[in-house]
Amino acid sequence: MIKIQIPATSANLGSGFDSLGVALNLYNYVWIEETDEIDISSNDGVSVPRDESNLIYWSAERLYSECGKTLPGLKIIQENNIPMTRGLGSSSACIAAGLIAANRFLGSPLSQHDLVNLACKIEGHPDNTTPALLGGLVTSAMENGRVYSVSVPVAQNIRFGVFIPPFELKTEVARNALPNEYTRENAVYNLSRSSLMTAALFSGSLENLRVAVQDSIHQPYRKKFISGVDTVFRMTYELGSYGTYISGAGPSIIAIIDNTLEDTFNKYALPHLESRGINDWQFHVLTADDEGAKVLIE
Repeated sequence: MIKIQIPATSANLGSGFDSLGVALNLYNYVWIEETDEIDISSNDGVSVPRDESNLIYWSAERLYSECGKTLPGLKIIQENNIPMTRGLGSSSACIAAGLIAANRFLGSPLSQHDLVNLACKIEGHPDNTTPALLGGLVTSAMENGRVYSVSVPVAQNIRFGVFIPPFELKTEVARNALPNEYTRENAVYNLSRSSLMTAALFSGSLENLRVAVQDSIHQPYRKKFISGVDTVFRMTYELGSYGTYISGAGPSIIAIIDNTLEDTFNKYALPHLESRGINDWQFHVLTADDEGAKVLIE
């Protein structure tokens, strides 16, 4: 049995719709081995599919099929620390785990780049799956069905203050809310800011983040699904956030801060929200994970 660690991910980072993502040091763990039957469970009480529809199993089976092999069965034990349907890459973590395990069991016929491409085919876009596999801050582009990506480390002084609400938001709901067409002004607005975001996080140029998170492609259309979103945004800036954005499709919200603000956010963030009638949210200060998914025990 092997043990795999997979990081949470935050996609879009405001302006980088379907192209930017970062891996974070909040992890799911999966114990998995090849067997003659399907045996799937979780060790933390979280309900997970226990048949072929389980995304870890389904992804592993997809890789076996790509290699012309038949998957006999798997024993899978999940530890789910990444909250589901909250915009923090829980599905991408499952995909990454299934692909890494299946590739190991078959003798590693696929390269890491092959895994990135197959994960994107399964997920439909690379902004979560690629940083889950590669780690770091990842810029991705699609060309003829292939992923072209670069991973760079995030400046060491940067932290990600993650606000997780007590409600879910399905990705398909958030995606269906977006328009089919955008103006040239919208495109230029986001292109310039997403480029600024990558440079700012890599270099630690925090003063640029307030502009870099601005977006005209997806966040204005998704805010309506997140109760209290404007209050959360306003509060984070009052506490010193350099840039706040909706993580992925939402509903989690992330404030980019530096290490000097970590104690302030840990002490005051949730009490400030509760004083404004926003209750039962979770809050974590996370750092970037530069390694991506990896096997811990073989």
